[in-house]
Amino acid sequence: MGDALAVAEHREGAFRGVSREVLTAAGMIAEAAGGEVHVLAVGAKGLSGAAESLQGYGASRVRVAEHESLERYSGERYARVIADAVRGAAYEAVLFAATVEGKDLAPRVAALLDVPLATDVTGVRHDGEELTVLRPVYAGKLLARLALDARPALLSIRPNAFQPRERPGDAEVSAYVPEVDASARGARVLEFKRAEGGALDVSEATIVISGGRGMKGPENWHLLEALRDAIGDQAALGASRAVVDAGWRPHGEQVGQTGKTIAPKLYFAVGISGAIQHLAGMRTAGTIVALNKDPDAPIFRIADYGVVGDLFEILPRLAQEIRDLRSRG
Repeated sequence: MGDALAVAEHREGAFRGVSREVLTAAGMIAEAAGGEVHVLAVGAKGLSGAAESLQGYGASRVRVAEHESLERYSGERYARVIADAVRGAAYEAVLFAATVEGKDLAPRVAALLDVPLATDVTGVRHDGEELTVLRPVYAGKLLARLALDARPALLSIRPNAFQPRERPGDAEVSAYVPEVDASARGARVLEFKRAEGGALDVSEATIVISGGRGMKGPENWHLLEALRDAIGDQAALGASRAVVDAGWRPHGEQVGQTGKTIAPKLYFAVGISGAIQHLAGMRTAGTIVALNKDPDAPIFRIADYGVVGDLFEILPRLAQEIRDLRSRG
Protein backbone atom coordinates (compact mmCIF):
# COMPACT_ATOMS: atom_id res chain seq x y z
CA MET A 1 0.00 0.00 0.00
CA GLY A 2 1.24 3.47 -0.82
CA ASP A 3 -0.47 5.80 1.64
CA ALA A 4 0.26 9.53 1.42
CA LEU A 5 0.19 11.97 4.33
CA ALA A 6 -0.93 15.58 3.89
CA VAL A 7 0.17 17.99 6.62
CA ALA A 8 -2.67 20.50 6.97
CA GLU A 9 -2.13 24.15 7.88
CA HIS A 10 -4.60 26.16 9.92
CA ARG A 11 -4.94 29.66 11.24
CA GLU A 12 -7.10 30.73 14.16
CA GLY A 13 -8.94 27.43 14.30
CA ALA A 14 -9.77 27.17 10.58
CA PHE A 15 -7.90 25.17 7.95
CA ARG A 16 -6.36 27.22 5.17
CA GLY A 17 -7.40 26.78 1.55
CA VAL A 18 -3.93 25.61 0.55
CA SER A 19 -4.43 22.52 2.72
CA ARG A 20 -7.06 21.31 0.24
CA GLU A 21 -4.50 21.67 -2.55
CA VAL A 22 -2.04 19.57 -0.56
CA LEU A 23 -4.78 16.98 -0.04
CA THR A 24 -5.45 16.90 -3.78
CA ALA A 25 -1.77 16.31 -4.60
CA ALA A 26 -1.57 13.62 -1.92
CA GLY A 27 -4.64 11.98 -3.44
CA MET A 28 -2.97 11.82 -6.85
CA ILE A 29 -0.01 9.96 -5.35
CA ALA A 30 -2.07 7.64 -3.15
CA GLU A 31 -4.47 6.75 -5.95
CA ALA A 32 -1.64 5.74 -8.28
CA ALA A 33 0.18 3.85 -5.51
CA GLY A 34 -2.94 1.98 -4.40
CA GLY A 35 -3.09 3.60 -0.99
CA GLU A 36 -5.10 6.02 1.10
CA VAL A 37 -4.79 9.70 1.93
CA HIS A 38 -4.17 10.56 5.56
CA VAL A 39 -4.13 14.02 7.11
CA LEU A 40 -2.14 15.25 10.09
CA ALA A 41 -2.90 18.57 11.77
CA VAL A 42 -0.93 19.96 14.70
CA GLY A 43 -2.32 22.59 17.04
CA ALA A 44 -4.05 23.49 20.25
CA LYS A 45 -6.89 21.62 21.89
CA GLY A 46 -10.17 22.06 20.05
CA LEU A 47 -8.69 21.86 16.55
CA SER A 48 -10.36 18.51 15.89
CA GLY A 49 -13.71 20.30 15.63
CA ALA A 50 -12.57 21.98 12.39
CA ALA A 51 -11.15 18.79 10.89
CA GLU A 52 -14.47 17.85 9.31
CA SER A 53 -13.88 20.56 6.69
CA LEU A 54 -11.18 18.34 5.16
CA GLN A 55 -13.35 15.27 4.77
CA GLY A 56 -14.68 16.16 1.34
CA TYR A 57 -11.28 16.07 -0.36
CA GLY A 58 -10.44 12.38 -0.38
CA ALA A 59 -9.02 11.86 3.10
CA SER A 60 -9.59 8.42 4.62
CA ARG A 61 -8.15 9.33 7.98
CA VAL A 62 -7.59 12.62 9.77
CA ARG A 63 -5.37 12.72 12.83
CA VAL A 64 -5.20 15.79 15.02
CA ALA A 65 -2.25 16.27 17.35
CA GLU A 66 -3.56 18.61 20.04
CA HIS A 67 -1.56 20.05 22.89
CA GLU A 68 -1.83 23.30 24.81
CA SER A 69 1.79 24.20 24.01
CA LEU A 70 1.11 23.88 20.25
CA GLU A 71 -1.38 26.75 20.05
CA ARG A 72 1.19 28.98 18.33
CA TYR A 73 3.41 27.68 15.57
CA SER A 74 6.82 26.47 16.70
CA GLY A 75 9.10 24.99 14.06
CA GLU A 76 10.99 22.81 16.53
CA ARG A 77 7.93 21.41 18.29
CA TYR A 78 5.78 20.95 15.20
CA ALA A 79 8.62 19.20 13.35
CA ARG A 80 9.21 16.74 16.18
CA VAL A 81 5.52 15.90 16.42
CA ILE A 82 5.22 15.30 12.66
CA ALA A 83 8.45 13.31 12.43
CA ASP A 84 7.33 11.05 15.28
CA ALA A 85 3.97 10.45 13.58
CA VAL A 86 5.64 9.63 10.25
CA ARG A 87 8.09 7.19 11.83
CA GLY A 88 5.18 5.16 13.12
CA ALA A 89 3.78 4.54 9.63
CA ALA A 90 5.02 3.43 6.20
CA TYR A 91 4.08 6.40 4.04
CA GLU A 92 4.88 6.63 0.36
CA ALA A 93 4.98 10.42 0.59
CA VAL A 94 4.51 13.27 3.05
CA LEU A 95 3.31 16.57 1.62
CA PHE A 96 3.45 20.12 2.96
CA ALA A 97 2.34 23.47 1.55
CA ALA A 98 5.17 25.67 0.28
CA THR A 99 3.91 28.60 2.35
CA VAL A 100 5.90 30.69 4.80
CA GLU A 101 5.11 28.15 7.51
CA GLY A 102 5.65 25.13 5.28
CA LYS A 103 9.00 26.37 4.02
CA ASP A 104 10.17 26.53 7.63
CA LEU A 105 8.58 23.27 8.74
CA ALA A 106 9.26 20.82 5.87
CA PRO A 107 13.09 21.10 5.96
CA ARG A 108 13.06 20.50 9.72
CA VAL A 109 11.03 17.30 9.28
CA ALA A 110 13.28 16.18 6.41
CA ALA A 111 16.34 16.65 8.62
CA LEU A 112 14.79 14.67 11.49
CA LEU A 113 13.84 11.82 9.12
CA ASP A 114 17.15 12.07 7.22
CA VAL A 115 15.49 12.16 3.79
CA PRO A 116 15.71 14.70 0.94
CA LEU A 117 13.01 17.29 0.29
CA ALA A 118 11.61 18.50 -3.05
CA THR A 119 10.31 22.05 -2.69
CA ASP A 120 7.86 24.23 -4.65
CA VAL A 121 6.44 21.24 -6.51
CA THR A 122 3.97 22.09 -9.29
CA GLY A 123 3.27 18.58 -10.60
CA VAL A 124 3.34 14.98 -9.33
CA ARG A 125 3.28 11.62 -11.10
CA HIS A 126 3.34 8.10 -9.75
CA ASP A 127 3.42 5.20 -12.22
CA GLY A 128 2.95 2.57 -9.53
CA GLU A 129 6.65 2.20 -8.86
CA GLU A 130 8.43 5.53 -9.24
CA LEU A 131 7.37 8.91 -7.86
CA THR A 132 8.45 11.92 -9.91
CA VAL A 133 7.71 15.60 -9.38
CA LEU A 134 8.00 18.82 -11.37
CA ARG A 135 9.47 21.97 -9.87
CA PRO A 136 10.63 25.26 -11.43
CA VAL A 137 14.38 25.98 -11.51
CA TYR A 138 16.57 28.87 -12.65
CA ALA A 139 14.04 31.45 -11.50
CA GLY A 140 11.23 29.64 -13.30
CA LYS A 141 12.92 29.49 -16.71
CA LEU A 142 12.87 25.69 -16.70
CA LEU A 143 10.95 22.85 -15.10
CA ALA A 144 12.99 20.05 -13.57
CA ARG A 145 11.60 16.53 -13.26
CA LEU A 146 12.94 14.80 -10.15
CA ALA A 147 12.67 11.14 -9.23
CA LEU A 148 12.24 10.70 -5.48
CA ASP A 149 13.80 7.43 -4.31
CA ALA A 150 13.69 7.97 -0.54
CA ARG A 151 10.73 6.74 1.44
CA PRO A 152 8.85 8.54 2.63
CA ALA A 153 9.26 11.08 -0.16
CA LEU A 154 8.98 14.59 1.26
CA LEU A 155 7.70 17.42 -0.91
CA SER A 156 6.16 20.85 -0.54
CA ILE A 157 3.40 21.98 -2.90
CA ARG A 158 3.47 25.44 -4.44
CA PRO A 159 0.22 27.28 -3.61
CA ASN A 160 -2.27 27.56 -6.49
CA ALA A 161 -0.43 24.88 -8.50
CA PHE A 162 -3.09 22.21 -7.80
CA GLN A 163 -6.81 22.82 -8.22
CA PRO A 164 -8.58 21.36 -5.15
CA ARG A 165 -10.55 18.29 -6.18
CA GLU A 166 -13.59 17.42 -4.14
CA ARG A 167 -13.91 13.72 -3.39
CA PRO A 168 -16.84 12.94 -1.08
CA GLY A 169 -15.88 10.77 1.84
CA ASP A 170 -16.43 10.16 5.51
CA ALA A 171 -12.94 10.33 6.96
CA GLU A 172 -12.28 9.04 10.43
CA VAL A 173 -11.18 11.88 12.71
CA SER A 174 -9.03 10.73 15.60
CA ALA A 175 -6.75 12.23 18.20
CA TYR A 176 -3.01 11.73 18.04
CA VAL A 177 -1.37 12.23 21.41
CA PRO A 178 2.01 13.83 20.77
CA GLU A 179 5.00 13.76 23.06
CA VAL A 180 5.74 17.42 23.70
CA ASP A 181 8.30 18.85 26.07
CA ALA A 182 6.58 22.10 26.97
CA SER A 183 9.63 23.26 28.92
CA ALA A 184 12.02 22.96 25.96
CA ARG A 185 13.44 26.25 24.77
CA GLY A 186 13.14 27.39 21.18
CA ALA A 187 11.67 30.01 18.88
CA ARG A 188 7.91 30.34 18.81
CA VAL A 189 5.39 32.62 17.14
CA LEU A 190 4.00 35.20 19.54
CA GLU A 191 1.41 36.89 17.36
CA PHE A 192 -0.19 36.95 13.91
CA LYS A 193 -1.07 40.35 12.48
CA ARG A 194 -3.74 40.54 9.83
CA ALA A 195 -3.21 42.60 6.71
CA GLU A 196 -4.88 45.99 6.79
CA GLY A 197 -8.58 45.74 6.08
CA GLY A 198 -8.45 41.93 6.11
CA ALA A 199 -6.91 41.95 2.61
CA LEU A 200 -6.43 38.63 0.85
CA ASP A 201 -2.85 37.36 0.88
CA VAL A 202 -1.11 37.31 -2.51
CA SER A 203 -0.04 33.69 -1.98
CA GLU A 204 -3.67 32.57 -1.73
CA ALA A 205 -5.32 34.79 -4.35
CA THR A 206 -6.33 33.49 -7.77
CA ILE A 207 -5.87 37.00 -9.24
CA VAL A 208 -2.98 39.29 -8.25
CA ILE A 209 -2.51 42.92 -9.26
CA SER A 210 1.06 44.07 -8.64
CA GLY A 211 2.44 47.58 -8.92
CA GLY A 212 6.00 48.67 -9.54
CA ARG A 213 8.07 51.82 -9.62
CA GLY A 214 6.04 53.00 -12.60
CA MET A 215 3.21 53.86 -10.19
CA LYS A 216 5.41 56.82 -9.15
CA GLY A 217 4.38 56.82 -5.49
CA PRO A 218 2.17 55.30 -2.80
CA GLU A 219 -0.39 58.06 -3.33
CA ASN A 220 -1.33 56.45 -6.64
CA TRP A 221 -2.02 52.99 -5.20
CA HIS A 222 -5.72 53.77 -5.05
CA LEU A 223 -5.81 53.09 -8.80
CA LEU A 224 -4.71 49.50 -8.21
CA GLU A 225 -7.12 49.20 -5.30
CA ALA A 226 -9.96 50.32 -7.55
CA LEU A 227 -9.04 47.65 -10.10
CA ARG A 228 -8.90 45.04 -7.34
CA ASP A 229 -12.31 46.07 -6.02
CA ALA A 230 -13.76 45.98 -9.53
CA ILE A 231 -12.57 42.40 -10.01
CA GLY A 232 -13.85 41.14 -6.66
CA ASP A 233 -12.91 39.23 -3.53
CA GLN A 234 -10.63 36.76 -5.34
CA ALA A 235 -8.11 39.51 -6.19
CA ALA A 236 -5.17 40.70 -4.07
CA LEU A 237 -2.57 43.44 -4.34
CA GLY A 238 1.12 42.73 -4.82
CA ALA A 239 4.25 44.83 -5.23
CA SER A 240 7.75 44.71 -6.65
CA ARG A 241 10.85 44.76 -4.47
CA ALA A 242 11.67 48.34 -5.47
CA VAL A 243 8.28 49.47 -4.19
CA VAL A 244 8.67 47.63 -0.88
CA ASP A 245 12.24 48.86 -0.39
CA ALA A 246 11.00 52.41 -0.94
CA GLY A 247 8.44 51.92 1.84
CA TRP A 248 5.42 52.35 -0.41
CA ARG A 249 3.92 48.95 0.44
CA PRO A 250 4.38 46.33 3.20
CA HIS A 251 6.77 43.43 2.71
CA GLY A 252 3.88 40.97 2.93
CA GLU A 253 2.81 42.08 -0.56
CA GLN A 254 6.23 41.64 -2.18
CA VAL A 255 6.30 39.23 -5.11
CA GLY A 256 9.67 37.90 -6.19
CA GLN A 257 12.70 35.86 -5.26
CA THR A 258 13.10 37.59 -1.90
CA GLY A 259 9.34 37.98 -1.42
CA LYS A 260 6.56 35.52 -2.13
CA THR A 261 6.45 32.99 -4.95
CA ILE A 262 2.95 32.82 -6.35
CA ALA A 263 1.05 31.04 -9.11
CA PRO A 264 -2.30 32.80 -9.58
CA LYS A 265 -4.57 32.14 -12.52
CA LEU A 266 -4.29 35.79 -13.60
CA TYR A 267 -1.47 38.25 -12.88
CA PHE A 268 -1.38 41.97 -13.64
CA ALA A 269 2.10 43.54 -13.75
CA VAL A 270 1.50 47.29 -13.62
CA GLY A 271 4.47 49.59 -14.05
CA ILE A 272 6.87 46.70 -13.46
CA SER A 273 9.87 46.43 -15.77
CA GLY A 274 10.34 42.70 -15.28
CA ALA A 275 13.64 42.24 -13.46
CA ILE A 276 14.68 38.61 -13.04
CA GLN A 277 14.13 38.84 -9.27
CA HIS A 278 10.47 39.68 -9.81
CA LEU A 279 9.94 37.15 -12.60
CA ALA A 280 11.14 34.38 -10.27
CA GLY A 281 8.09 34.97 -8.09
CA MET A 282 5.32 35.06 -10.70
CA ARG A 283 6.54 33.39 -13.89
CA THR A 284 4.29 30.36 -13.35
CA ALA A 285 1.09 32.44 -13.30
CA GLY A 286 -1.60 31.12 -15.62
CA THR A 287 -2.11 34.33 -17.61
CA ILE A 288 0.14 37.40 -17.37
CA VAL A 289 -1.06 40.88 -18.33
CA ALA A 290 1.59 43.62 -18.47
CA LEU A 291 0.91 47.37 -18.48
CA ASN A 292 3.92 49.60 -19.07
CA LYS A 293 4.79 52.76 -20.98
CA ASP A 294 8.11 51.27 -22.17
CA PRO A 295 7.52 48.95 -25.16
CA ASP A 296 10.94 47.35 -24.58
CA ALA A 297 10.31 46.43 -20.93
CA PRO A 298 11.45 42.83 -20.26
CA ILE A 299 8.06 41.98 -18.70
CA PHE A 300 6.54 41.92 -22.21
CA ARG A 301 8.73 38.94 -23.15
CA ILE A 302 6.76 36.64 -20.85
CA ALA A 303 3.40 38.42 -20.86
CA ASP A 304 0.41 36.80 -22.55
CA TYR A 305 -1.12 40.23 -23.08
CA GLY A 306 0.68 43.56 -23.12
CA VAL A 307 -0.60 47.12 -23.06
CA VAL A 308 1.79 50.00 -23.83
CA GLY A 309 0.60 53.35 -22.57
CA ASP A 310 -0.01 55.73 -19.70
CA LEU A 311 -0.97 53.69 -16.61
CA PHE A 312 -2.84 56.60 -15.10
CA GLU A 313 -5.20 56.66 -18.07
CA ILE A 314 -5.43 52.89 -18.60
CA LEU A 315 -6.15 51.77 -15.01
CA PRO A 316 -9.33 53.83 -14.42
CA ARG A 317 -10.72 52.81 -17.82
CA LEU A 318 -9.90 49.14 -17.22
CA ALA A 319 -11.55 49.19 -13.79
CA GLN A 320 -14.66 50.84 -15.23
CA GLU A 321 -14.90 48.34 -18.08
CA ILE A 322 -14.73 45.47 -15.58
CA ARG A 323 -17.39 47.06 -13.39
CA ASP A 324 -19.65 47.54 -16.42
CA LEU A 325 -19.09 43.94 -17.53
CA ARG A 326 -19.92 42.57 -14.08
CA SER A 327 -23.04 44.72 -13.83
CA ARG A 328 -24.35 43.14 -17.03
CA GLY A 329 -23.97 39.72 -15.43
